[in-house]
Amino acid sequence: MASLSPPILSLKSLFLSLLFTLNHAVFAVTVYGQTPLGMTMTSSLASGPVPTLPAYDKTVLIPPGPPQPPTTAFGLELQPQAASVPGLSITQSGAFLGFSIEMSVVNQVLGKNSSHIAVPLLNLLGNLQHRAGSVRIRCGGNTQELARFTDQLDNGAAIAKEKGNALNPTQTPAVLYTMDLFYIMSNISSLVNVKWYLGIPFNDTNFDLRISEYGQAILGDNLLALQAGNEPDLYARHQKRPETWHVADYMREFGDLVSFINNHPNIPIKNNLIGPSVASADWTPEMVWDAGYIETFKDVLSIIAVEHYPNNNCFAAFGGSGSLKIPQDEFAAYLNHNAGRDLVRPYLNSSAIALAAGKPFMMFETNTASCGGFPGISDTFGATLWALDYGYQMAYANFSGALFHVGGQNVYYNPFTAPPTNQTAFHQWTVGAIFYSVLVMTESFGKSNQSRIIDLNANGDNIFTPAYAIYDQDVLSKVALFNYVDDASGASDYTATISVGGGNTGAPNSSPAEVKVKYLAASSVSTGVNITWANQTFGNAFEVDGHLKGDLEIVTVPCDQASNTCQIRVPAPGFALVFINGNPEVEESDITFSTTAFTKLMNTATVDPAVLETSNGMSGKDRSKMGSTSFGSIDNGASAAIHGYVSVVTAVTSMMAGWILLRHVI
Repeated sequence: MASLSPPILSLKSLFLSLLFTLNHAVFAVTVYGQTPLGMTMTSSLASGPVPTLPAYDKTVLIPPGPPQPPTTAFGLELQPQAASVPGLSITQSGAFLGFSIEMSVVNQVLGKNSSHIAVPLLNLLGNLQHRAGSVRIRCGGNTQELARFTDQLDNGAAIAKEKGNALNPTQTPAVLYTMDLFYIMSNISSLVNVKWYLGIPFNDTNFDLRISEYGQAILGDNLLALQAGNEPDLYARHQKRPETWHVADYMREFGDLVSFINNHPNIPIKNNLIGPSVASADWTPEMVWDAGYIETFKDVLSIIAVEHYPNNNCFAAFGGSGSLKIPQDEFAAYLNHNAGRDLVRPYLNSSAIALAAGKPFMMFETNTASCGGFPGISDTFGATLWALDYGYQMAYANFSGALFHVGGQNVYYNPFTAPPTNQTAFHQWTVGAIFYSVLVMTESFGKSNQSRIIDLNANGDNIFTPAYAIYDQDVLSKVALFNYVDDASGASDYTATISVGGGNTGAPNSSPAEVKVKYLAASSVSTGVNITWANQTFGNAFEVDGHLKGDLEIVTVPCDQASNTCQIRVPAPGFALVFINGNPEVEESDITFSTTAFTKLMNTATVDPAVLETSNGMSGKDRSKMGSTSFGSIDNGASAAIHGYVSVVTAVTSMMAGWILLRHVI
């Protein structure tokens, strides 16, 4: 291997740090640690405030105090067979939880183009596939509505952004995309079993159907469905339609789209649409159902979907209407079982209607809060527990899936984030707290597609200690135990005594001789570092190559078959997945991507060069166009782009736009 000798590390790091600070400096009034542009100002004794991109924010909030008296023990009597359990959910897939990637940041997350795929992402997705069999990803969001096809973009990019309508409160930029967007997704699916959702632009009712035409032609069976309209109940509010535009108008335009598709000779699949995707903001789902939406479009709908965020941080992000939300004041609302229940309750009627119509019902976009989430909440272990409980609750309510949104550098809630381009030489990816929720969910439901779940109303329906039972192929498979309480003293740790059969169940004693337990753990609900699943972690900020690190720790708990009990300790805070029937995963994904290529001074995970060429970095020109565009987000010019792409063909030392890129080559 030939290489270029790098400069002295300390001088290089100092120089890049200074450039990064200057490049991202903003002059704005700080509002509870946030500037109106969505950046957090952190400070130290040695220096003044330094802007930090929200994706790497280090805000630490104060957890609620432990409830008194503390829970220390409770019992669960469980039926061994699903047939004896009323109220079980429909069968669920291990791929229940997936990701919604804002279309405008696809090249930050997936790759610059089809020859430059983000390798850490492949490894992360490989871990999910290993447990669930597949992964579901949507590319869309607000930016899909203004997306326009173009034959070619500068520097071989598959996606570029233009400034959006300044009247739009979300400041969503328009997206230009090329045919290569579909090849990026297709190449990823050839390496990891990813299934995709796309969105048909709905801004112009003279519909541009190339995203449907090319998506079906290139992705084939890997394209699951196409969304027709993203949050249409917000169109009038965001000045995408006249103020008088309402449900009947959406129904008419949806019908126009169906006619366009039916008359399009190059769209062979006519019945794979997703709708209505209302955000339950200005319309309720029932307003759409009552208008006859499902009956009218049942033959062309593949999925009935909604979108919803439980809260918003829009005032801090943009100012304007609304009120300032103080993260410390909002924190406690995420730290109990009612959070997920309250989110799901308004959709119980809708999920029943969809089920009666024979259609899957999905939460197509969600996360901790719109407009980027909250510092100190969205990127913490508290959010990990919240998202996992929320996911279980949706599954119990007969949703068929949910997608957690992924934005750019200027949001707090990302499940995963590539570092800014000017740090690719010495930083890797960052995994957010919610990725661990998705990982645990995949292992909870597994690959059978026959898992069913029930909320056990455990411990007298205590909101801090919820529990679920999961039946796989009609047999009790796993028990999920939560402890939302933050108490380092150990006084709020509890022991759940599980009995399978016996007692009041009417079934014979069936507790096994032993059970296996995996723990999801962190030191506090307020921390975003050192989150572990079975003692393994992907690493903290800028440390992630997509592989789990650390020694796997599966706890074997002996059961007392004479008393028909298994005692499981759950720390405060923490989560335990108890394997009653079947064995937990004992190894990481066997899908890994690595070469001997290097970025700067460290080895990184990359694709085998015989399979896929990769590269490192992109120009400052491209970087300036790559902010986040999730609902309520804004491209503030302070966001940056892409990491984890390693060239196996060239060696370059360059200095452009105040940043340095060195490549080691084979």
